[in-house]
Amino acid sequence: MKKITNEELGRPTPEEFARMAKMPVVVVLDNVRSLQNVGSFFRTGDAFAVERICLCGITATPPNRDIHKTALGAETTVAWSYHETTAACLDALRTEGYRLLAVEQVEGAVMLDDLRPEPGVKYALVFGNEVFGVAQEAVDRCDGAVEIPQLGTKHSLNVSVSGGVVLWRFFVFFVESYNFAARCKPI
Repeated sequence: MKKITNEELGRPTPEEFARMAKMPVVVVLDNVRSLQNVGSFFRTGDAFAVERICLCGITATPPNRDIHKTALGAETTVAWSYHETTAACLDALRTEGYRLLAVEQVEGAVMLDDLRPEPGVKYALVFGNEVFGVAQEAVDRCDGAVEIPQLGTKHSLNVSVSGGVVLWRFFVFFVESYNFAARCKPI
């Protein structure tokens, strides 16, 4: 086995990435306090071609040295916006036609392995604060919730790890349903 070089991977340039089709998924960060977690979401968002990231409340915004340290430049390739409150962000996304899903342990949550995204639906996935999770006010605005099944003694995963797990599930759905990866070839 030989490691593949970055050049051999054939990744798009930032300009090509900007013109590519994106997965119809918006990530909403509800008061995420860790700059490294924010940077990780940018890097994961780039990997799975999310439409954009909405940074809400105390969530830090680029340009920021600590975000860049984890994002490795993805903060310049993934579209983002800042919102003073998560509630205002979710209200705007609902107006834009997104289905709002909290990634949280709440009554009635669908386990991620049982989730079947609907074709033609745009999704906004809300990820919460490292200590308090998604705020109840944000949960109340959501159309539903997704929970990641777990077996260990801890009650949660790191928020950016949760982001990777959930976004991978959506990415697989879009690849299988729409040949999404082929549509994302650089223009």
